Formats: sequence, C-alpha cells, structure tokens
Amino acid sequence: MTSGGETPVRVGVFGLLGSGNVGNNGSLEAVLGFLRAEHPKAVVDALCGGPEDVTTRYRIPATRLNWYRGEYRTASRAGAIAAKGLGKLVDVVRTAAWVRRHDVVIVPGTGVLETTLPLRPWGFPYSLFLLCATGRLFGTRVALVSVGAGTIGNRPTRTLVRWSARLAAYRSFRDDQSREAMRTMKVDTRGDKVYEDLVFALPTPSANEPAGPPGPVCVGVMDFHGSNDERARAVEINRRYLEGTTAFVRALVEDGRPVRLVTGDDLDRPVAEAILDAVDSPLVTAADTASLDDLMKEMAAADTVVATRYHNLICAMKVGTPTLAVSYSAKSDVLMDRMGLGTYCHPAREVDADRLLEQFRALERNSAEVRHILAEQNLLAARRLEDQFTALTAAVFPAFPTTDHTLREAT
Repeated sequence: MTSGGETPVRVGVFGLLGSGNVGNNGSLEAVLGFLRAEHPKAVVDALCGGPEDVTTRYRIPATRLNWYRGEYRTASRAGAIAAKGLGKLVDVVRTAAWVRRHDVVIVPGTGVLETTLPLRPWGFPYSLFLLCATGRLFGTRVALVSVGAGTIGNRPTRTLVRWSARLAAYRSFRDDQSREAMRTMKVDTRGDKVYEDLVFALPTPSANEPAGPPGPVCVGVMDFHGSNDERARAVEINRRYLEGTTAFVRALVEDGRPVRLVTGDDLDRPVAEAILDAVDSPLVTAADTASLDDLMKEMAAADTVVATRYHNLICAMKVGTPTLAVSYSAKSDVLMDRMGLGTYCHPAREVDADRLLEQFRALERNSAEVRHILAEQNLLAARRLEDQFTALTAAVFPAFPTTDHTLREAT
C-alpha cells in the first residue's frame, strides 16, 4: 500500500448506504470528500444497501450488501425463510471475497453500533460482524469512523456488535455517550477518540433570504415507532407521535405560520402526507429532499426548525438555524447539549403540542443568541473533524505522511 507512482491504495466503504436514508448518505459524502482531497489516487468502491443509487449519485462501483434481496423484509413463507437462511451463508463468502480485495475498509459514521430503531441481530449487525471478522482474518484494516453506539439489551445483537467493535482496526465515536456505551459492553475504548458526526464536514449551502414575517417553520418528521426494545408498544408510540406532531403543526398554522415538512428517509414520506391531509391548509407544504444538501437549503430558508431525525437536527444546526429537537433517543439529547441547545428538547414518545409550542416560542424569543451559539459551535465541530481525518490517515493509511497522532490497532 503505497503512494506516488506505485500501486494505489484500495479503499472500500461499507454500510446501509444508498437505501433512502439521507443521513447515511451524508456520512458517505463526507468520507468520499476526505478521500478525494487527501488520497486522490485511492481506488474506491462500496459494499452497501443500495448499490445502484450509490453508483449513480457518487460515481463509484458498488456491490449489494446482501445476496438475498429481501433481507430487510419480514419473511413469513417457508421459501422466503429458507432463502434468508441461505443468504446468511452466501454472505460469508461474498463479504470475505470483497474485503480481501481491499487495503482499508471505512464504515462512515451513522449509528452502526446502536439499536435506537427496530433491528434484528441477523440483519445489519451480522453483516457488520462479517466485515470486521474477515478484515481481521485477511489483514484489511476496518475503520469505524465517528460512529454512534448504544448499550444493547438483546443478547445476540449485543454479542455481534461487541465483537464487531473489538475486531475493527480503528474506532472513533461521534459523542462521549457512544464511547461509554461500548466501554460498558466490555470493549476497550481507552485509545478511542470522540470527534463529531461526519455530516458536520459537509459543505454548508448559502442561506436563502428569509421570506419575511411571519417566517417559515421547518418541521422534520419521522416514521417513529420506538426503539428495538419497544416493539410491543410500537403502534401506540407511533400513534402518539403522529397525533402530537399534527396538533403542533395545526397550532402553527392557526398562528399564521407557513410550515415546510421535511423528511430524512423514504419511510418518512407517508408521515408527511398524513399531516398534510389532516391539517389541510395551503400554509403547509412538503419538501422533496433527496440529499442532506437539499435538507440544509430548506432549513437555511426557515426562521426555526423543529425536527425528529438525528441528521435533520445536524443539518439545521449546521446552517445556523435555531433548532428544537423532538428527541427519540439519548443521542439527540447529547447532540443538542453539545451544541449549546440542551434546553430545547421534547420527548418524541410523548409529544405534547401545547408544551412543544411553549418551547418553540421560547426558542424564537432567543433566536439571536442561539444563532451566535451555533456559529461558534460549528467552527469547533469543523476543527474536530479536521483532527478526525488526520488521525484516520495516520491509523489506516500508514504509508502516507502522518502527524503526531498515535497509531492504534484494536486488540
């Protein structure tokens, strides 16, 4: 693995990329930007959930993550169950062959070590374990870069995630909570650093001119059913979230505020449509956001953002718009606190439209102060991510010039 005129380094990127989640794609964009800037001769391809989208959007070769195309659909018939089981065996060979062709594999951000949303152990946790295990077997450095993590209750999932983290050659986390979660799961994190979510490394679009008073409010909605441990209550959690969010949007409309609904995943679109139908007002519209750049442009045009998805929150704060989190997990609370907005959090499981409206009005009263805080925090985030990419080069691209950052191999 050398630079100059010799054999270029072979880099793979891995994850649920190209599958309709713009936050995951944004993390990929950040890593591709790093590779193109710092390692322009690297040969890059992907093993991912949506290879067609990744190849079209980012112009890199991509291979489907799972042999069985129905991997993330519930299997009820005998044929589908058998195909799923066969796919697990085929994926061992496919993953090993793909990993062996690379010098480095990067898992770009996202919550790959958490279960804040419903997740089966033999889905993505199994795929991640195969990646890290075959990487260790073939000497391919696997890097988990600025990832999110959480303490996991389900034993099979916890075991797969723990061993994935242990077998990776490099780990860094997007917050202290994630590193602590891995430590409590008996992963040695003493050499692991905390940086920032990779999305903070993306370019920030220019802000649009405000539409004038009363200014627009951007409301980010989510197909929210609770966490992996709340499957029994999923329907009730979803109903309460939708009813509360709809009531909040209706209250904004009654105040004469234009509302722009945005999503962060293809799964969220029916939620936006349900709110549009329920409120039935020309003041409420839905944006077509196919990327984080689209999201940031929508949020830059708003006076205020109220959002649920984690990367919706990041996009809003990155463009400096005052932001209120309808928080569905501790990672959102940690993010808001780190950005100086810890006061402005509301529980997604118990959306109270009246209370949410009070918090929203308090945020707007303090808008000028909040914008100043966000400007300062965004500068700090950019600097921390510069350090992250320097450390990543030192750890997994050892033939290239390095800084004084410590090289670390997981044991």
